Amino acid sequence: MASLRRRTNGIWEIQFRDEHQRKKTITLSGCKYTENIAKELKDAVGVLIYEKVNDVAIPHRKTKDWVENAPFAIREKLARFGLCQVSSRHTTSELWDLFFDKHPFKKERTRSCYLQSKDKFFLFFGENELLATLTQERMRQWKAFLLDCGKFSVSTVTGTIEKTKAVFKLARDQRWITESPLKGVGAGSYRNEDNDRIITQEEYRLLLAACSCQEWRVIVTLARIGGLRPCEIVNLRWIDINAENNWFVVYSPKLKGHKRYKREVPLFPEVAIELERLRLLPGNEGQEFVINRYSNRENVCLGLPFERITKRAGMDKIPRPFDNMRMSRANEVRRQYGTKLENLWIGHSAKIADEYYYVPTAEDYAVAAGRVIINSASKSVMVHFPDVTQERSVERVFTA
Repeated sequence: MASLRRRTNGIWEIQFRDEHQRKKTITLSGCKYTENIAKELKDAVGVLIYEKVNDVAIPHRKTKDWVENAPFAIREKLARFGLCQVSSRHTTSELWDLFFDKHPFKKERTRSCYLQSKDKFFLFFGENELLATLTQERMRQWKAFLLDCGKFSVSTVTGTIEKTKAVFKLARDQRWITESPLKGVGAGSYRNEDNDRIITQEEYRLLLAACSCQEWRVIVTLARIGGLRPCEIVNLRWIDINAENNWFVVYSPKLKGHKRYKREVPLFPEVAIELERLRLLPGNEGQEFVINRYSNRENVCLGLPFERITKRAGMDKIPRPFDNMRMSRANEVRRQYGTKLENLWIGHSAKIADEYYYVPTAEDYAVAAGRVIINSASKSVMVHFPDVTQERSVERVFTA
């Protein structure tokens, strides 16, 4: 006999006693398996234990068929207790099933990313292909297929390769394979330089003027001047703002569990002004969050509303707008305050900053050429003309 119960955390437990009357437990993740599957497994365990204890020669046909068609992860659980046998010739579909069974993701978004990687994997490979037949060359062909099919960006392919490497690491840990076929296959870079775009201060002001409400003015300002990610913007609370000490606390859901999960960002003047304007609007008294137009703070899409703002501002579509606003601010902070403060305030490592955030601007080239064109606020232009004959430069200011 076997019994079924569900823990408070959603895990199903099938408890039974083996042929030696020792108590055993099979667990099933509640987020992956339904109650019906748990009940069917409980019934199957009861029959299998009876057949094993009584040395039944002819197995129960219905139970035998159920076990043979059950997910590989369930058959493996039964095999651990000697209730069935699994083939040592593991397939690609068995590996992906096992991976999701062993990884009850805390974030649904992370799980979704791995599911998308699984879909891209099976665009090229068959579900019943044996793991032993997969070679490094086949993996290179798969990567080339993803890059050449025209459906996915370079950064998307990079993420897919990296996630699939984690799946094959599990296969190696389980000793299903001796070495991952993805070993030596470079994932590539997440950076797509074709989509890099500096959003200037002038463009920021155009975007600000095109915003339809004060909340969106705050969103754009926090992104372009504060350097915040979208998930950080929608989770910012009024109690996180410390005006007395001129900074505000940013919590990044993306980095939860990481040392950069929490950081203190200066209350830049532009940020302080827009926040104060929002705070003084009627109806904002007693609100917990700064931005209240989005109730679901887990999966907020700011791209489409921002695209409408871009059109009203008379600007062309900006690729990856929030990444590029963040990158633009990172460049400014780096030049003005140095690399260390940029990393602290923008919330990334020096390695990430160098690889993904720093791009040369028109000003960089002007400085290198000995000509600096700055100070658009006063509508003046200062140009340095190198005087090679006297090894000095002459400065002239032209007022527009």
